Amino acid sequence: MPKPHEVTDTSFETEVIKADVPVLVDFWAPWCGPCRMVAPIVEELANEYDGKFKFVKLNTDDNMDTAARYGIRSIPTLLFFKGGEMVDQVVGFRPKSDLKRTIEKVLS
Repeated sequence: MPKPHEVTDTSFETEVIKADVPVLVDFWAPWCGPCRMVAPIVEELANEYDGKFKFVKLNTDDNMDTAARYGIRSIPTLLFFKGGEMVDQVVGFRPKSDLKRTIEKVLS
C-alpha cells in the first residue's frame, strides 16, 4: 500500500518539482489536530491514485524554507503540482470528495 512519504527542504525539488506525475504535497505539523484528521484521507487517496498521482508530506516545523516559499500560513495546506508548477491548493480540513474533485481537475 503506497503511503505518502516525507519530503524536506532538501528533497522538495527532486521529489515534487521534477516529478513525472502530478504531486499532492500535504503541509502539516505533529501538533496540528486538523492535520491528523486529513492524513488518513490523503493515505486513502494515495492508494486510489497510485501510479497516476504522487503523495508526499512536508513537516512545516522542520522545513520552514519550503513552507515560506509557498506562503503557507495555516495548516493543513495541500498544494497540487503539475509539471513543476503549483496549480491548485486546499487550505484546512476538507472532505475526501472535495480532494478527489481537485485531483481529478489536476489530472484532466
